[in-house]
Amino acid sequence: MALKTVQLHLYIYEGTSGSYTGTDLKYTLQNSIIGTDTNVVFEIAELVRDYLDITFNNDYLSKTIWVTTVATLLDENNVVFSYGSPETNTYLATDGYGYFEDSANPELSRNLLITSNSIYLPEDVAGKLPIFAEGVGKVIIDSSTTEITDSGNSNQKIQYLTIPANSSTVKIYDTDDLTLLRTVSVTNICEPKFTPYKVTFTNKYGAYQDLWFFKKSVETFNVTDEKYKRNTIKNATATYQKYSGQEERYNTNATKSITLNTGFINEDNNSTIEELFLSDNIWIKYGTDTLPILPKTKTLTFKTSLNDKLANYTVDFDFAFNKINNVR
Repeated sequence: MALKTVQLHLYIYEGTSGSYTGTDLKYTLQNSIIGTDTNVVFEIAELVRDYLDITFNNDYLSKTIWVTTVATLLDENNVVFSYGSPETNTYLATDGYGYFEDSANPELSRNLLITSNSIYLPEDVAGKLPIFAEGVGKVIIDSSTTEITDSGNSNQKIQYLTIPANSSTVKIYDTDDLTLLRTVSVTNICEPKFTPYKVTFTNKYGAYQDLWFFKKSVETFNVTDEKYKRNTIKNATATYQKYSGQEERYNTNATKSITLNTGFINEDNNSTIEELFLSDNIWIKYGTDTLPILPKTKTLTFKTSLNDKLANYTVDFDFAFNKINNVR
């Protein structure tokens, strides 16, 4: 008998691979063979994404979950196949994405979870670097070595290494501790005039990545309101008070925006700027608070050393909340 229908049970959970229970069953899907096809395709990415809780309070936690699919194969008489059924597969999910050019279901980096090979930090300030624990054996920052261990738990699959202040080079090694996979250069910026701002976003790998804006910043304040015109005359005396206006204001609120400048960075960071623009989740370290922001700038012109010599990016952000608290 030929394959006709597939029932798919989708388990989504945290912890270790395969540790799901009945309460972790989130979806039951069914799809049938179309025409002369021999495979059944399920699109589960958006279903899984609903269970990835992406929040950030300067805490750099691993935001990954396990997804186990259990597929039951049925023939045209709705009878379960005696071989190859059920078929079970387990995947680790992050809130990442591939590009169109990467084709379907691309496997992203299994070691360093940033695209660029250079980062910029303020002088005397430590940084964070996301790595995938399964694919890294050790990391050498200048002359200091950190061994990477993978317990198998989803809460440590993405680990954030601390780059000590004023470091210069980070080397990422394979699990054999011998094969050099990536080298990242660290540039420490002395900025005596402006206050640098740290912007954190989820990149294409689903990891938190920091981007510092070192140069001039400008904040703006945009007020919105509604008005109506009222009658202020007193019928009994046919008079009105000059201190009582005819126009009344209501539904008043405001939003803030901030314009940031990276300062001069190399074109290797074009990928970082691109992923920032494509991110659904962005935060700014604003004083002692970590606040959500949204990119207001929608058009990006990439800068190269050939065309522009030095590249500074100016980006406008809106703070993602109203100034007057109207959370209900």
